[in-house]
Amino acid sequence: MSSTENVSRRSALSLLTGSAAAIAARPAFAHTPDSISQPLVGRLKQSVCQWCYNGMPLEDLCRHAVEIGLKSVELLGEKDWATVKKYGLTCAMANGPTTIPKGWNRVENHDAFVKESERLLPLVKEAGLPNMIVFSGNRNGLSDAEGIRNCVTGLKRITPLAESLGVTVCMELLNSKVDHKDYQCDHTPWGVEVVKGVGSERFKLLYDIYHMQIMEGDVIRTVTDNFAYIAHFHTGGVPGRAEIDDTQELNYRRVCQAIVDLGFKGYLAQEFIPKRDPMSSLREAALLCDV
Repeated sequence: MSSTENVSRRSALSLLTGSAAAIAARPAFAHTPDSISQPLVGRLKQSVCQWCYNGMPLEDLCRHAVEIGLKSVELLGEKDWATVKKYGLTCAMANGPTTIPKGWNRVENHDAFVKESERLLPLVKEAGLPNMIVFSGNRNGLSDAEGIRNCVTGLKRITPLAESLGVTVCMELLNSKVDHKDYQCDHTPWGVEVVKGVGSERFKLLYDIYHMQIMEGDVIRTVTDNFAYIAHFHTGGVPGRAEIDDTQELNYRRVCQAIVDLGFKGYLAQEFIPKRDPMSSLREAALLCDV
């Protein structure tokens, strides 16, 4: 935080306390906020979701990401991929053809999604990006079994192309309790059944820790038991989706250690909405997750 003039005394004390706790918990070789310009330990590749900083120009966010030691700015459309590349970053999760409420669980959507996927996937490959996001869509009265069947049917039409290009299509797990009412891919077992049905190494899950803590809890056990079906992670403080610090109920450092210990080689993206100075909060989160 550049100054304390724009925050309350209470917020400033909270920030200092949280930073001190995070530093104390880190291994002896880890960097402190005073040396944040040095590389992070980096066993876990970190990204940041651009939409959480919509008031900031993308180029500014990229500069901050590089300074902090992040590897990616994500959830970007094709017009923005060249910008992150200019800063030596990638877009670890490219936007795909679907929206949260309108997804692969409806057969009537398949032709349009297949056509757009066939256009996008070669562009994702050309840009050197690893993943493309998709969504199940809302239930709208659809049974879970039918939703799984429909997703499998549609996704099988694009995974051969994804396989040939080496791009992983990722369906995001979201909560239907607080943020995305009626969303169908709202529990890990449901998403796993879709992955099993599609049967491709190029289709996996985006496990959003924030969303699944709301729906299921038991994050470390769930991730461990279903690790083979997960390609990407998102963060967020519970409750409220704010900073991933000691104001919320998850121990993100322990969660990230478990992910690394499983041999994860993909990306974990910070997807919280900061309530304090955004870049100070992003630095703290990066340090906290840098196990």
